[in-house]
Amino acid sequence: MFRPIFTVAIVVALALSAPGLAQPTPREKKVRDDKVKVEADGFWIYNNLPKAFEEAKKDNKPIVVVMRCLPCEECVKLDDNLVDKDPTLRPLLEKFVRVRVVSTNNLDLSVFQFDYDQSFGVFLLNADGTVYGRFGTRSHRTNWVGDVSLDGLAKALQGALDLHAEFPKNKELLATKRGPAPQFPVPEKFPSLGKYGAELDYKGNVVQSCIHCHQIGDAIRDVYRKKKEPLPEEVLFPYPHPKSQGLIFDPKERATVVKVEKDSTAEKSGFKPGDVIKSLNGQPLLSIADVQWVLHHTPAAGATLKAEVVRDGKPATVSLTLAKNWRQADDISWRSSTWGLRRMGTGGMLLETIEERPAGVPKSGMALRAKHVGAFGAHAAAKNAGFLMGDVIIKFDGQTDFAREADLLAYALRTRKAGEKVPVTIVRAGKTMEMMLPMQE
Repeated sequence: MFRPIFTVAIVVALALSAPGLAQPTPREKKVRDDKVKVEADGFWIYNNLPKAFEEAKKDNKPIVVVMRCLPCEECVKLDDNLVDKDPTLRPLLEKFVRVRVVSTNNLDLSVFQFDYDQSFGVFLLNADGTVYGRFGTRSHRTNWVGDVSLDGLAKALQGALDLHAEFPKNKELLATKRGPAPQFPVPEKFPSLGKYGAELDYKGNVVQSCIHCHQIGDAIRDVYRKKKEPLPEEVLFPYPHPKSQGLIFDPKERATVVKVEKDSTAEKSGFKPGDVIKSLNGQPLLSIADVQWVLHHTPAAGATLKAEVVRDGKPATVSLTLAKNWRQADDISWRSSTWGLRRMGTGGMLLETIEERPAGVPKSGMALRAKHVGAFGAHAAAKNAGFLMGDVIIKFDGQTDFAREADLLAYALRTRKAGEKVPVTIVRAGKTMEMMLPMQE
């Protein structure tokens, strides 16, 4: 799943340059370099979770699992500082059994449930599999600074140590930090991931043998699509970001509100800037990712979540009331998984909302322009059906009220089945045209 960021050991460089041996690709080299560097340093257990759990049981230490998608550059600096033992984090990390995981092959999905669109994630665990908390949030394709920081990670680590000191008295309190049984126990058991093995192939092409985090999310969606079942909202809009409900958190703290958006769900619920949220729906919070975990397991039909906060130094209770279809307020356009949704629902088109409407486009109602039209494989379905970049969709299956691409995708993937064709009205060069768009698995 992952990509590296470190210098190669001389021995590996010499071996790979030996006559008759093929030179590795840049990605292949990065993955191998990461393994050499981290194993040589010895501070982290490398890609060996059973060993980490064994050591944690023996030493009664908590476990910190850093999951890092090496081919993904978004969180590279944060990862560099962590693996290279930032001086702020070092004293905290020494109190944990530390393991670096760079692939999801054979990952226990009953424990490791998280936002699979993230390229950097941290699990804080007890040796019996109890989850103390999660860390790692991103709400933009390339910018993670507003969501995570080393200071925030340090606070999460300390929070996990505090919970570990109280264990097992708090075990029942922490039980809901683990989710329901997964569809399959490990990623390679998903039908669409059956070609992968349980281990990375360091003797062959290690990059091609790796199951990326986002592939798990893709595999979950594929299960529903192949059964011709609608995608659940928690699959379409996974791990909603708190800002979709108007809560803006300080990335340097665990769950401290720095801003509440005007007229948002959070404002209407009574949250205020400066609130320190200690628990949400009964779960202690170590990071924004923990807030997302609670939101992810809240019904799409809405609910009221009790938040225990500290406001101006005093304890208070706030009830976050989520309305029907609250998930759909979240932005999913940045997610790599959305490309799979586009294959299914728009035939490979990337749609954007336009403000200034060109000639022929009604002044009100839907106006989604094809910013990109896929040209290869299943992503070329729209192209093959006659759609062009620049086409403006003004009606989709009779609907005219989709303000965003996400709204159209949600409708298509919850109401239309693979194999069906949907009528679409577009405006091209000022002229209105009727098209048919195929729905796909």
